[in-house]
Amino acid sequence: MAYRAPVSEMRHVLWEVLHAERLAETGRFQDATRDVIDAILDEAAKVMEGVVAPTRRIADLRPAVLENGVVRTPPEVAAAFRALAEGGWIGIAADPDHGGMGLPSTVLCCVNEMMSAANLSLALCPLLSQGQIEALEHHADERLQALYLPKLISGEWTGTMNLTEPQAGSDVGAVRTRAEPKGDGTYAISGQKIYITWGDHDVAENVCHLVLARLPDAAPGTKGISLFLVPKFIPDDGGAPGEANALRVVSLEHKMGLHGSPTCVMEYEGARGWMVGEPHRGMAAMFTMMNAARLGVGVQGLSQADAALQEALAYAQDRRQGRTPIQGVETIAGHADVRRMLLTMTALTATARAICLDCALSIDMAAATGDGAWGARTALLTPIAKAFGTDIGCEVSEMAMQVFGGMGFIEETGIAQFYRDVRVTPIYEGTNGIQAMDLVGRKLMDGGTAARALIEEMRATGVEMTGRFGGALSGAVDELAATTEWMLAAEINDRFAGAVPYLRAFALCLGGHYLQQSAGTGDGPRRQVAAFHLTRMLPEVHALCAQARCGAEQLEAWEIGA
Repeated sequence: MAYRAPVSEMRHVLWEVLHAERLAETGRFQDATRDVIDAILDEAAKVMEGVVAPTRRIADLRPAVLENGVVRTPPEVAAAFRALAEGGWIGIAADPDHGGMGLPSTVLCCVNEMMSAANLSLALCPLLSQGQIEALEHHADERLQALYLPKLISGEWTGTMNLTEPQAGSDVGAVRTRAEPKGDGTYAISGQKIYITWGDHDVAENVCHLVLARLPDAAPGTKGISLFLVPKFIPDDGGAPGEANALRVVSLEHKMGLHGSPTCVMEYEGARGWMVGEPHRGMAAMFTMMNAARLGVGVQGLSQADAALQEALAYAQDRRQGRTPIQGVETIAGHADVRRMLLTMTALTATARAICLDCALSIDMAAATGDGAWGARTALLTPIAKAFGTDIGCEVSEMAMQVFGGMGFIEETGIAQFYRDVRVTPIYEGTNGIQAMDLVGRKLMDGGTAARALIEEMRATGVEMTGRFGGALSGAVDELAATTEWMLAAEINDRFAGAVPYLRAFALCLGGHYLQQSAGTGDGPRRQVAAFHLTRMLPEVHALCAQARCGAEQLEAWEIGA
């Protein structure tokens, strides 16, 4: 079936659950009224459904290729990128001084969900440009901003992020790429980077790489890393792409999914680069990009969950097999287990969307008000949005394949592509285990203030409810609160040992909180989804919290391979 952007669901969460009208009450986002945002979502839906979505299978079946040192993409994919660029969708949250629209991250979150659902392989290109734009806005000098930001925002040029090296993996402090000062304000960058998404292509006229590297006097570890902007073509005096820089694509990675996204091994051989930010402070600049990217990756997981759910719902209502016990339902949608899967997928997807949009709204409110509480809320929600969003992307995509039965394993149906494409998202931008450790480590370093504040919000929702549903939410939140106190008192490795189940428990409690608010203002189906989550999914919180409090002793005592 053709992809349909879930605009009505987005609007419901924005206005009925999160009360995003608060954005327009701030000076910074006073133009982001409900009418304006609703109109933007409608326009974005038209582009993603009509222009981008038809390229999803094309990109999968006809992936980018490396020919004579140049990466070439299918012309349909390049045309879809140009439509995104010309429509202004790349720079919708960027600074208007450089050609952006200056819209809230909340709007960007919605647009990027549609874009990623329509074609995740293609969407990764503008998503990386958006991250680079934010990093340059915060850390680059005025000359670099004036030269690069208008081109990145317009889509004439695209951006990448170069962190990972073969020997380093997630240990960014182990990077070996070198940066030698040339005496003219530029640097000679030498080294190899791997897993560079859209590291080369023919959809835009220049590719701008943000590269982590070490100066000659750099200290070991992350404190000795600097950040450099290294373009594929060095701009001439007029700002047009000039001579080729000393960098090349060594090879393209052969991946399980995301075939339409060229993932490159990049070699820098004394390439000319310009420092972004201060010497040895590259990680601070890169984290500006990475924090935004973590929410963005959570949205990618959400997008694949929603797109796969749409396919599963359509198939279940069309496929006839066996006699169902529900009067008038003659398709597999009448079977109890199929309904269980579809309801589980619906509840998980709705939960992930609310978490991601709450995180995006918190980013905007922090920027608009300067209130530290909004900043703390953002910090707490970011690892949850990234990890839960990508986990449920995998789970819902896999469940959609199960709804399809044997046909789900046949590539012609297209359902397997969602799982193949989304499976990398729990790995990159910090694996989900790292996100969970961040949650119980760095994000609890405030003594639990931000976590307790969010728990109290959830507890208030439970108190407002009546009957067994209110009791289910209140009981789960109480268990989460007790586990949070346990985490605060525990040694760090004991926290890490239970970090993943703790994050999952937090996300499921948030789901009960959001879905109950949604049901209180919504229609019958929303009440049914909320009831399903509260009665069938929230009980998992008690088991997850028990796991979270087990500590590390058992894990440390295991004799691996014995």
